[in-house]
Amino acid sequence: MTTTASPRWFKSSYSDNGGACVEVAADLVASHGVVPVRDSKNPAGPALHLPAHAFASFVAGVKAGDFGAF
Repeated sequence: MTTTASPRWFKSSYSDNGGACVEVAADLVASHGVVPVRDSKNPAGPALHLPAHAFASFVAGVKAGDFGAF
């Protein structure tokens, strides 16, 4: 999905800046229904544009421990 809006990227406050982080841009949910996700080490690289409901399900699964410990 291509948008003309400029995403405002942020990392989780739980990020320890160890380099293995993703950034999200939640500001496009209302206008486009997507949550872009990118590798924080490669901000000029590609971003995945996930449907808002899919991203919400993923976050709920992480909080519930559905993916195990990393």
